[in-house]
Amino acid sequence: MTMNPTMSAPEPEERMLSYRLLVLLAVIITAGISQGLLLPLLAILLERAGVPDDVNGINSMALYIGTFSTMFFIERPVRRFGFRAVIITGMIMITAATLLFPVTAGSLAAWFVLRIIIGIGDSGLHFATQLWMVSRAPARHRGKFISLYGMSYGVGFSIGPLGINLLHWGEAAPFLISAAFYVIVFLFALRLPKDRPEPIQRDQEIKGAARFKIVYRLAWYALIPTILYGIMEASMNSSFPLYGAKIGLEREAISTLLPALGIGALLLQIPLGTLSDRIGRLPVLIGCGLGGGVLFALIPAAGTNVLTIAILFALAGGLVGSFFSLGLAYAADLLPRHLLPGANVLASIHFSIGSIAGPVVGGFGLRYGAAGSLFYMLGGAFFAFALIGLAVRRKSEQNVTQTM
Repeated sequence: MTMNPTMSAPEPEERMLSYRLLVLLAVIITAGISQGLLLPLLAILLERAGVPDDVNGINSMALYIGTFSTMFFIERPVRRFGFRAVIITGMIMITAATLLFPVTAGSLAAWFVLRIIIGIGDSGLHFATQLWMVSRAPARHRGKFISLYGMSYGVGFSIGPLGINLLHWGEAAPFLISAAFYVIVFLFALRLPKDRPEPIQRDQEIKGAARFKIVYRLAWYALIPTILYGIMEASMNSSFPLYGAKIGLEREAISTLLPALGIGALLLQIPLGTLSDRIGRLPVLIGCGLGGGVLFALIPAAGTNVLTIAILFALAGGLVGSFFSLGLAYAADLLPRHLLPGANVLASIHFSIGSIAGPVVGGFGLRYGAAGSLFYMLGGAFFAFALIGLAVRRKSEQNVTQTM
């Protein structure tokens, strides 16, 4: 019996799809490493230089100013030049800025500008990868696909803070290693296929603010998780090192605790995504918000007990670490495909707003309020989100009953 040669090996198109997925996941892992490293690393270096906590927080928000500003024009170059071109351009910008940090050490103004450049590159990179994956994922597996995106970011985000320990080899060492990861992945990204978002048909074309109004009307609740995720991620990376120093934690303990958030998210990303495919995104988001809110509020009670903090971080990170990806998947469920780019733009704007607010509120809270104010803020925000979700679910059930 002879074997059909077409069945013995994957089709070229299938191989390219697998290659694309693997490279996109590698890009996201690298972006997570960079983000997980730079925020706490720069906060620690500025604290060493005697920069006050609130000024430290304000300087860290520059990255998200870059992210926020990009969202007003990023969709156009993605449509014109394609996903690959925007991803590669973002990687080049981030790598160049990362290498310039040790060169400009001690200059708050220079670091502010470099963080803006990284924010612009990071924003383009994430927008293109998110849209590429969400728009090409089958609807029945959308939760799993977007969870792979979130899991990959969680892997990188967990590894990133460990780079703080490279300071033993000099202040330039963490920056050089982070840039090296981007250079390696860049070489693989050059072979990605040229692909663009689906063109907007003339009868579907909705310009300007009208399109965003429709997205908000149909998917406003699905976009809230992105702002909460931005607040959580940025405030934890920028303000937790300062909180840890304030309560007496060692630098090694701080660098070990931060990855616990990402490890928790890593472990639960795919299970939560798969669960949301089965029972719906809304109940999963509500449950994760309730649990995450309670766990964050309990962290100050752990004091300096590293093990207890690590457990609370892992549990809280596991529940809310999927918020961005689950929010995007929920929005994709609610919206027609031609509105997905607009939803991605709004999701990124929400993430940027949360990321700008997080370090500022955290820094001011640490300087002028209670040390644990950061965690009370996070706990209250996630708990309020869950309560709103319960009201949304009840209203939705009432509408279904009335139409029957």
